[in-house]
Amino acid sequence: MVSKTGNRVRKVWPALAVTALCVLAATPALSSEQPLGKEDIAWLQRIGFGIDSAELSDYRKLGRVRFLDEQLADRRDNALPPEVASMIQSYEAIDTPISQLAVQFRDARQGIQAMPDGDGKIAAKKALRIHGRELATQAQQTELLRAIYGTDQLKEQMVWFWLNHFSVYAAKGGVAIGAADYEENVIRPRALGKFKDLLLATLESPAMLQFLDNAKNVKDKTNENYARELMELHTLGVGSGYSQQDVQQLTLILTGAGLALGKGDGADQGFFHRQPPGMVRNGLFVFNPNKHDFSDKIFLGHTIKGRGADEIAQAVDLIVQQPACATFVSGQIAQYFVADKPPAALVDAMAKTFQRTDGDIASVLRTMFLSKALTASLNSAHEARKFKDPTQFLVSAMRLAYDGQPIGNAQPLVNWLNQMGEPVFGRITPDGWPLDGGNWSSSGQMAKRFDVAHMIGSGKNRLFAVGDAPPARVDPPVMNNAVYQQTIEPMLSPNTRTALSKATSPEEWNTFVLSSPEFNYR
Repeated sequence: MVSKTGNRVRKVWPALAVTALCVLAATPALSSEQPLGKEDIAWLQRIGFGIDSAELSDYRKLGRVRFLDEQLADRRDNALPPEVASMIQSYEAIDTPISQLAVQFRDARQGIQAMPDGDGKIAAKKALRIHGRELATQAQQTELLRAIYGTDQLKEQMVWFWLNHFSVYAAKGGVAIGAADYEENVIRPRALGKFKDLLLATLESPAMLQFLDNAKNVKDKTNENYARELMELHTLGVGSGYSQQDVQQLTLILTGAGLALGKGDGADQGFFHRQPPGMVRNGLFVFNPNKHDFSDKIFLGHTIKGRGADEIAQAVDLIVQQPACATFVSGQIAQYFVADKPPAALVDAMAKTFQRTDGDIASVLRTMFLSKALTASLNSAHEARKFKDPTQFLVSAMRLAYDGQPIGNAQPLVNWLNQMGEPVFGRITPDGWPLDGGNWSSSGQMAKRFDVAHMIGSGKNRLFAVGDAPPARVDPPVMNNAVYQQTIEPMLSPNTRTALSKATSPEEWNTFVLSSPEFNYR
């Protein structure tokens, strides 16, 4: 049911279109600190999901280059508020090792299969499906909570970027069981490291092996899904020069790379610690030589001798060393951070850094964030800048509205992101959610975004509800705060300022702030 306030703002919205709906309420005195320049503000808006008071303080203290280096060093503890950290640790998907979850689900499925047909079996199947969805939801909540409250905002953006780049769909097969592990233990530790290490980690992950079917890729019964997407979507890109024969040869190289439950010889060893022939295990990942095609392969113009698990390492090395890989990955990063069509000179500079540093992600980001091309983008008109995707919008709205205040219930975050059409682990196809703003600025998308802005800005939501209890009465968040005054207010256009001295309540004012172009562009 829509409130009267909600009806009113819905009527105002079409009249003002996507132009600003920002209202200037009575503004208390600004901080005595020297105001940041517009370029500094815009730069901070790119490096993180959204500026909060802690990030603003760090930037003032360190300056741009030192602030960037701190973010890239990945040495900080990225501490979360204790209440948020406790909430995450309470999730079964986080607290229980993936190997244990996998065994539990295997045993449950076997038990269900042994049951006689009837209502009991149907109910048991339904309960297991619900349990899987709960684990996926906990993984979604974890990612959003870390994005909102994490202190290393550049790393948080890169975790989201790589989750999207190496996209998996939680609703397929057993992917939901491993979704939290994929974010926490595969992507997150390597988000700012070497691209090759990240690629190999995704290759071994249960989520990826199940989503793109390499767990079913065995000799004499091959499955090309993962080999094709690894080259087309993860590393080289369409039209980069590889052939269908290369896809077929990579498929053979990847035969036998799959999953196995339970420990065995080598269970605690790294992926390439044991030399083939022989079985290699790392957690749930297993390279099974009995399922591998040991023929010699010609891949990307190089001969790869059939010798087992080492073939995979050699193939990954060949892929990552291709100039096309450096260009493709750099182009994707630049599209996410800089422009829907990033300047070729910038992508080329980033690609050269990628090749020079053996794919060091932090070095590539440093090249981009200190580039003239990014500076030019920061100083351009709103329409030429990056339009926030739903995740960027939601996380930045929460960071502005609550400025580090812990929430007690993360389910509304998941619901809102679903409503705006970009759920974490929710992309059915393996290409990930679009990086360009044009896909997220339709009238339908903006109407949904406006609804979410109202729910956040009004305080009439379940962010502070505990369990099934009715939400406590919460006043609208105070968004006309120092962060707003120092980072958004200076950016307001004359039209935005004038259009809106008309808000009749704090919740309406908040809604207009979050719906303004100044907030929705970065």
